[in-house]
Amino acid sequence: MKFLLVLALIASAYAQSPCDNIRTRAQWGSRATSLTWMATRPPSGFAVHHTAGARCSTQALCDTQMRNIQNFHMNTNGWADIGYNFCIGDPGQVYEGRGYGRHGAHAPGFNARALGHCFFGEHTSVLPTAAALSNTQSFIDCSRARGELTSTHWVSTHRNDRQSATACPGNALFNQVSTWPRFNSNP
Repeated sequence: MKFLLVLALIASAYAQSPCDNIRTRAQWGSRATSLTWMATRPPSGFAVHHTAGARCSTQALCDTQMRNIQNFHMNTNGWADIGYNFCIGDPGQVYEGRGYGRHGAHAPGFNARALGHCFFGEHTSVLPTAAALSNTQSFIDCSRARGELTSTHWVSTHRNDRQSATACPGNALFNQVSTWPRFNSNP
């Protein structure tokens, strides 16, 4: 029994954080873009969104969702790329959108000063999975530890952006995020 406990402790010490296990643009099949502008590094905020579209429960479905969102943002909205810096699906895998250090297109008042992070799906009455919620909080922590967020960063949601009236990220997810450490309703 002690041997199994030691193995479990060793395994957890070597477990990857969400920052070590980001599904890259190349892995999910991103279109080529010419993003050249950078946001202020590191950003001072972390802005939570929902896609208000389909959820995804497998890597293949989440890859498809990333491509669908990117196509919508580029073809319909006329943006240079997917608007979010990162996304997360039901399995808890973090997906690279624009990535670190890039000015987002996720919320007008937050684009240049916050990482935009979306949960796949519509979260008005249903929360994302426990894996997605937990890995997002871990992603915030490891992003801060790696200098990709300021040490005094805030967490907020799209609906808290004073420049855009929206119900995003849905009531259920908003109520959850408002209990997280460093939540700021008026950043």
